[in-house]
Amino acid sequence: MAKKRTQSGGTPATVALTRAGADFTLHPYEHDPRAQSYGLEAAEALGVEPGRVFKTLMASLDSKLVVGIVPVTGQLDLKALARALGGSKAQMAEVAAAERATGYVAGGISPIGQKRSHPTVLDQSATAYETVYVSGGRRGLDLELSPTDLATITSATIAPIAR
Repeated sequence: MAKKRTQSGGTPATVALTRAGADFTLHPYEHDPRAQSYGLEAAEALGVEPGRVFKTLMASLDSKLVVGIVPVTGQLDLKALARALGGSKAQMAEVAAAERATGYVAGGISPIGQKRSHPTVLDQSATAYETVYVSGGRRGLDLELSPTDLATITSATIAPIAR
């Protein structure tokens, strides 16, 4: 996988990856705003197995925002997320709160380069792949990188949080 350097107009995610010296590949695609699932749309547009494409979901755990990264083919198990982070109760965050806290628009929230860092959990299924895909910080842009780099850059815990 070739390292892509950010040019002007990059997203905070690409800037963060470049600063970290991580290998990643940009995968832009034509986004259809009518798509029912942005993640499945990305998998189809990029010709990638949907299990390798991960969505970034924001949750509120004991009144603090946290990040869950799960395959687009599944759902976030809020109880498992709470267990993985040592909390008691998690619920999905409000969209406006997620957008404010990350600096990204819903449907394009990247786990990388958020305005503030949040406790993050990457679903363990990511470790079955050499590379995975996550949002690049806008709709119609995915980043391909190793799950190890993803976990390192986001300081993520790896745990089974998808169902």
